[in-house]
Amino acid sequence: MAVSQVPVSPAADAPAVPVSVTFPAEAEAYRQRVRHFIAESVIPLEQEAFVSGVDDALRVRLQDAARAACVLAPQAPSEFGGGGAEFPTTALVLEETGYSPLGPLATNCAAPDEGNMHLLAMVGSAGQQERYLRPLVAGQVRSCFAMTEPPPGAGSDPAALSTTAQRQDSGWVLNGDKHFITGADGAGFAIVMARAEGPGAPEGATMFLVDADNPGWQVGERMRTIDAGTVGGHCHVRLRDLLVSDDAVLGEAGRGFAYAQVRLVPARLTHCMRWLGAARRAHDVALRHVTGRELFGAPLGSLGMAQQLIADNEIELAASRALLWQTVAQVARGAKGTDESSRAKVFISEATGRIVDRAVQLAGGAGVTEESVIGRIYADIRAFRIYDGPSEAHRAAIARKALARAQRASA
Repeated sequence: MAVSQVPVSPAADAPAVPVSVTFPAEAEAYRQRVRHFIAESVIPLEQEAFVSGVDDALRVRLQDAARAACVLAPQAPSEFGGGGAEFPTTALVLEETGYSPLGPLATNCAAPDEGNMHLLAMVGSAGQQERYLRPLVAGQVRSCFAMTEPPPGAGSDPAALSTTAQRQDSGWVLNGDKHFITGADGAGFAIVMARAEGPGAPEGATMFLVDADNPGWQVGERMRTIDAGTVGGHCHVRLRDLLVSDDAVLGEAGRGFAYAQVRLVPARLTHCMRWLGAARRAHDVALRHVTGRELFGAPLGSLGMAQQLIADNEIELAASRALLWQTVAQVARGAKGTDESSRAKVFISEATGRIVDRAVQLAGGAGVTEESVIGRIYADIRAFRIYDGPSEAHRAAIARKALARAQRASA
């Protein structure tokens, strides 16, 4: 399958022009292959994973099965061992992976590795791609992305970045604190955002590739969060006199914020793809429950209040998918995608949360258990409204752009 990395190009600050949503001829066959793999090889392992925990041993086991089924890293470049799916095809395939909480991990398209693969493919040097990207695609190593910091450092506002990278003759020395670093415990390497300082250092942020065995990279305790499906947890990390050479700079020094957008736009959308699959799963489980459950002398699904919840879920699943596919098509055609992906991320993160919440209500007591899987999805999906930018930050940016358009039009 041909490689189609998400293009990054300037776009006018104007409302997006609608485009037709089309998929390559082989897209449906790919989707069906992934759907079969999730049903046959992943879903049967869920309860075992929910009891024993999700760790690297399970990851390797699942990814070995995905490799055998030819569905490992479907979104990654084919020249580095991935499936090479075009971006519209990715929208179909990653929704199928999200149908199980273990699916993205099994197919090696989970965050943060998926976003790091894309960033390395777009920005990394040939040497960096061989050293980091190829083994990451193959599932031989995990990675993490270290930007978020404890207050008053970077979070929703990347400009608050406080980790420093001091320029020296021998390379760079990094110092700072990070937290909520997903997958840091056991990761083979990290992409670290730091603010360049020192003589000759360019202004702004710089991205660095840091090996986990660097003595200055110090992974602390895992933070206790309501989601529980991430290998390596969400960790505190300390950078203490962390020395790296010039070849550890990812791309060009000083362009870290620009590269963050290269990673962020597709990452927002792939999150939407995976969580749309999870919401669909919760809805499907709830539907099976209401068709087999009798309440007050009638099937639960025949009751008006239950039907309203079902109908609202059907509507929001369809609306989320339509917005996602439209946005993916725009980005695939060369739109910068910042505004489009913000709108999609806000709507889909909130809509999928409502869908799963209704599924909990429809399933009753079973809805809050992991035995029905809905409870696990409910706990995991809440964070989607926060990571890759909280809804409030996206809404503020969307509103500013709309107001600026109105002001120019009236000038």
